[in-house]
Amino acid sequence: MSHPEDEDPAALFRAAIGAVTPINATPPANAKPRPKPRARMAERDDAEAHSEFQRLLRDNAPLEAGDVASYRRDTVPARVFQRLRRGQFSAQDELDLHGANAVQAEALLRQFIAEAHAHEFGCVRIVHGKGLQSGGIPLLKNLVDRLLRQRNDVLAFHSAPPTQGGTGAMLVLLARR
Repeated sequence: MSHPEDEDPAALFRAAIGAVTPINATPPANAKPRPKPRARMAERDDAEAHSEFQRLLRDNAPLEAGDVASYRRDTVPARVFQRLRRGQFSAQDELDLHGANAVQAEALLRQFIAEAHAHEFGCVRIVHGKGLQSGGIPLLKNLVDRLLRQRNDVLAFHSAPPTQGGTGAMLVLLARR
């Protein structure tokens, strides 16, 4: 007499099922291909972020030559920001944008901040000038202000004290990696 545990489970399954005929799996002739799914929420979020960014650009009056540039994330303690404003952090590296046009300055700034972050510098100085050579409109100052506000690795920045460049330079506090 044969015991069930001695028999092959696959053979038992085939014996229980019996003869099998495959199903013809051709799709109907009038079937249209389904469209690729869209990430609607991501598209909506991108559109909202873009419109918010455009609104901020419109609403924010450009900085003048003598204006102080200042930005602080909510996570930065007030005392730390106060020390940055007073120039009490030592700048570990410096980028001088004098003589660069806007396209060059943007590329140089992005590369400089990325390298400073990679080297784990805590504070850097960016010299952009006061805009006196560009018709009194500080194009580079406004460009630097706008780009630094967009970066996740920038915690805060403030115009440097007069001994470190005044309103023609910024001290930037960087996040740790």
